[in-house]
Formats: sequence, structure tokens, C-alpha cells
Amino acid sequence: MSSEMMLLGMTAISLGFFHTILGPDHYLPFVFMSKAKGWSISKTAGVTFLCGLGHILSSVLLGFIGIILGVAVFKLETIESFRGELAGWFLLGFGFTYCVWGLHQALRNKSHAHSHCHQAEKQHIHKHNHRGKHSHIHQSQDNRSVTPWILFTIFIFGPCEPLIPLLMYPAAKGGLVTALSVALVFGLTTIITMLGVVFIGSFGLMRLPLTNLEKYSHALAGLTIFLCGGAIKFLGL
Repeated sequence: MSSEMMLLGMTAISLGFFHTILGPDHYLPFVFMSKAKGWSISKTAGVTFLCGLGHILSSVLLGFIGIILGVAVFKLETIESFRGELAGWFLLGFGFTYCVWGLHQALRNKSHAHSHCHQAEKQHIHKHNHRGKHSHIHQSQDNRSVTPWILFTIFIFGPCEPLIPLLMYPAAKGGLVTALSVALVFGLTTIITMLGVVFIGSFGLMRLPLTNLEKYSHALAGLTIFLCGGAIKFLGL
């Protein structure tokens, strides 16, 4: 392996890691949506992986189109900037809507108790509400949701800003295979970092004593996504 290739590889790892860590939109939405929706660790990891994959592949595809067609890098940066604007607005819109819906659910979420009995069982009483989560042995749950697909769509529009100008175009001087290899290293680093931070964040959130805030979990998830969109739009993160 040439020294140039090693340098590009190390740069790809560094940029992939810091690009993810410094962008809270890469992990906070998954941490809080997982908590609000009650996703399992495997589902959270699956949603995070697919969104990360869409996030990476959209920029890789754009980069290769630019390399093959000989498009100047500043033109691709303009497109990536426009995509970033869209992603920011989508996060703001989705976060705001979900937060309002979550507040509406929380305010209507009044607990009550009633008794009932089953065949061959004694009468029993349990306290619950019909709009929040409650665990009961005879309850079946439908976990289907459009939320993962909304996040996936948003992440497709979200650009990997350093990938094309700092990695793919310089690597393309060594050929398309070199550019693909560097993009692959960057993509793997980004997705692994996303998964790692989401896992740590989800585990930490589970340990916090948030019992009194449980009914506001959807509203907090929406607020978090809204703030991530604001960070992209107004802070350039």
C-alpha cells in the first residue's frame, strides 16, 4: 500500500469519526426515538444502520457521478449544501410535528384503574391508560411505524460534507477503485461510530430515573429532533 493511500485511509477514518461525533443529528434522534417508541436494541441498531447507509450512499453516488462526468468539485459542494438545507428543514418540520403530537398524547394520557377477569382466573385490577404503554399478559402490540422510514428519507438528503471534496476527488487521481476504497473506509467508520454512540446513549438513557417524564417521551424525542435540525440550519453542525 502506497503512503498516499495510507494517508487517505487514515484521513477517511478521522473524518468519518469526527464528522459523526460533531453532528448530533447522527445519533440523538435514534437514542430518543428508541426510548419513546420502546424499540429493542436490535431494532434501534437496524434503523441506525439503514439510515447511516442511506446517508453515506447518497453522497458516494453523487461523488462518483461528479468524478465520471468531470464535474468541478465546487458544483458538487453546492449540491451538497442544498441537500443539507433540505435535511435541516426536514428535521425541523418532523421534530416540531412529532413534539406537538407527543405533547397532545401526554396531556390526554390520564391513568385510571379497572378490574376484569379471565376464564379460570381470579378477578384482578390493573392501572393503565389507553394512550400510553402498558404491559399486560393478554395484550398484543403492533410495532409497525412509519417513523424509521421518515428518518431514512431525511438521512438520504443529509450530505457527508467532507467525503467528496476531501476524500473522493483526491483519491480519484489513483482511479475509481481507490476512490471507492476511501469512500468505503469513511462509510464504515461513520456507521460504526453512529452505532457505538447510539448504543452508549440508549444504555445511558435507560439508566436515568425518568419515570415522571415517561409520558413526555414522544414530546422530548420530537424536541430533540427539532433541535438537531436547528443545529444544522443555524449552527452549521
